[in-house]
Amino acid sequence: MRRKNLRLVTTGIVMLVLAIAFFFVMLSLAPKSNDPVELMRTVGTVSGVVVGLAIAMIIGGQVGTKVRA
Repeated sequence: MRRKNLRLVTTGIVMLVLAIAFFFVMLSLAPKSNDPVELMRTVGTVSGVVVGLAIAMIIGGQVGTKVRA
């Protein structure tokens, strides 16, 4: 039997929500930038990395750890 690591899952979900919120906030600020294309390229890269880590944390937390007998 395996026990889910709820802290890891919760942290992953929070990171996922924050990354999506960061992307949309920066999307609204991009027209005011000197170089909006480069800004959104950087924001997309950062958001993508954070979303990837969040998904990995959620999956890792769902797998969990072995329960000692």
